[in-house]
Amino acid sequence: MRFFSLLLTLGLLAGCQSQSKQAATVAVTDGLGRTLNLPANPRRVMALAPSMTEMLYAIADTATIVARVPQDNYPAIVRQKPVVNNYPIDMEKLVLLHPDIVFTVEGITSVDDAQRLQELGISVYYQRFRKVEDVFTGIEDMGRLLGRQPQAKHLADSLRLELKALSASPTPATTAPKVLAITWQDPIYCYGQNTLFTDEIRLAGGQNAVTETFSQPYPALTREYILKLNPDVLLGGSFGKLDSTFFKNYPELRRIRAYQTRRVYPITGNLMERPGPRVVEAVRELQKLLQPPLVSAQ
Repeated sequence: MRFFSLLLTLGLLAGCQSQSKQAATVAVTDGLGRTLNLPANPRRVMALAPSMTEMLYAIADTATIVARVPQDNYPAIVRQKPVVNNYPIDMEKLVLLHPDIVFTVEGITSVDDAQRLQELGISVYYQRFRKVEDVFTGIEDMGRLLGRQPQAKHLADSLRLELKALSASPTPATTAPKVLAITWQDPIYCYGQNTLFTDEIRLAGGQNAVTETFSQPYPALTREYILKLNPDVLLGGSFGKLDSTFFKNYPELRRIRAYQTRRVYPITGNLMERPGPRVVEAVRELQKLLQPPLVSAQ
């Protein structure tokens, strides 16, 4: 089976290479600083990260999108595309689809897998996001690579204007509520300082309760560390749900300010997790959650 797959791969590569000898290429540098030679006029593209798939659907000619990954669910039309596994990557199916460019995000696809795909004739272009503005420039970068500059610029500029209208003056750090956003309960993982969440919550009027920068973007925190952080707001589930699960398992954490004031809220995971065209929606949702709770008249 492996021998057959290897022959099939080599045969496809030879065919692709013979057809593309005359194709023009352009040298680019991706978000990880890797130099790539990409087709100047890509006709077949896909993404290994849902955020990049959303970006493709926002600016690309959707007929050029050849596949999706299992996590893709937005926009709904994406479900019409064939599925390629990304954990682990289905190398054989990717080669059969022979995309000109595969888009992904730092931390989603390993560099080793990207190198293997490169050896099979498939270029992987990484994007890296630390600020919301990085998402807008990422949209513009993708537009340039796909020959869709006008569409990408219009979208990016529209999102910048939408964010400007949404965002008030930055809240001073001394008064901005400290927000802890958890992604997993056992062990307790959270959004670290070196994630897009830090900028999103700043734009929404808060601050990431995790001010220390860990080696992992989503560090595991001890209960003692969370007690020391004493966040004003906890994101990750409704108060009732977390009270019966998270706080039941870690009763000492009921001492944090967020629990004491019942400022424990669910968030839309797809918005928080995906640095794509809906990033302003994520900031808007966070801003609503950070509004001071209503105080009942006595």
